[in-house]
Amino acid sequence: MDMNWLLLSMVYSTVGLGMFMYGKKAVRFVPLMAGIALMVVPYFIDSLLWMSVSSIVLMASPFLLSGLEM
Repeated sequence: MDMNWLLLSMVYSTVGLGMFMYGKKAVRFVPLMAGIALMVVPYFIDSLLWMSVSSIVLMASPFLLSGLEM
């Protein structure tokens, strides 16, 4: 296992946990689902580049989709 992959997966999962807790407390669906996805994505993607790209997109999704939420 690559140490860089392990460190990045821990950072993205921690951000995901924070987004999940915020979404649960504020009862907001998009941050809740993005947080769950951020915690799960590192387990399925082995490439550092694709894991970073997908995680950055997931971190930006609540800001990009904020106008769609009621």
